[in-house]
Amino acid sequence: MNAGTADEARTRRRGIAAALTAFTIWGLAPLYFKAVGSVPPTEIVAHRILWSLLFLAALLAFWRGFDGLWRLRSQPRLLGLLALTALLTGSNWLVFVWSISAGRLLEASLGYFINPLVSILLGRLFLGERLRPLQQVAVALALTGVVWRVWQVGSLPWIALFLALTFGFYGLLRKRAPVDPINGLFVETLITAPLALAWLAWLGAGGALHFGRDLSVSALLPLAGVLTAVPLMLFAVGAQRLPLSTIGFLQYLAPSLNFVLAVFLFREPFDLAQLVGFALIWSALALYTADMLRTGRRAAPAAHGAAAVPLPAEAPSARAPAKHPG
Repeated sequence: MNAGTADEARTRRRGIAAALTAFTIWGLAPLYFKAVGSVPPTEIVAHRILWSLLFLAALLAFWRGFDGLWRLRSQPRLLGLLALTALLTGSNWLVFVWSISAGRLLEASLGYFINPLVSILLGRLFLGERLRPLQQVAVALALTGVVWRVWQVGSLPWIALFLALTFGFYGLLRKRAPVDPINGLFVETLITAPLALAWLAWLGAGGALHFGRDLSVSALLPLAGVLTAVPLMLFAVGAQRLPLSTIGFLQYLAPSLNFVLAVFLFREPFDLAQLVGFALIWSALALYTADMLRTGRRAAPAAHGAAAVPLPAEAPSARAPAKHPG
């Protein structure tokens, strides 16, 4: 093995380790939210925003600096776009945390299973991206799974649809926002921080603030910031070092762990009707993954042949799969 091949293998191993760690953290995050389950979801999300802001500020101060943020001051349209994405991801967090406290993690995991397929549909509707035949079949199977769920239960799986749609639109808008993940996340948390601070102040004034009542729970709440920022940074490391098809396949680890926790640890109800609905979704994901891997293999020789051709500095990057926000 020559030096170049060894470096590529080392880079790939590091990328896989980073991505697996990120998706594992997201997948096991419900254990943390169960541990702080005595705190209302709205207060948990407020803490998550504020501690994330402090963690990211320290990270930027000691590692990357704030130069990228100063450039954002003269881009009001970009700041407005990040304000919208902040509202999307904040509402996504709130519903995800609430679903855990309400014993509905199973439905939340369904939302993250169908999220890639929602992203495909949004790309078709808003970016004019064409659906390949296998993608069309995958979307149809996923829709069949949702319709089956509605027919069996008599109501829409609103948690799953809300999580998939809000994060799908989040990914769509962030695709159009020319800002790196860390600076973008910092600006998003900075925008929502006044709301979080005001909410905690209102709770404190009314004697309803849970922070400080129980020492063990209060000590856990600052970890919400770490659980937000660390997996996002690890995901960015993995995305830089791995093919898109590999990242797309690994992303199913998070909702799969959510599913296992919901069924086998939290003992949420899971009957045959739900199994049929999930089976349709899993079949859709299998087709989606097969199409992604096949397309990636076809694109690899062309990319290898074009590797010596320098890309423009402002060329848009390839579309990355949406990240799990939990």
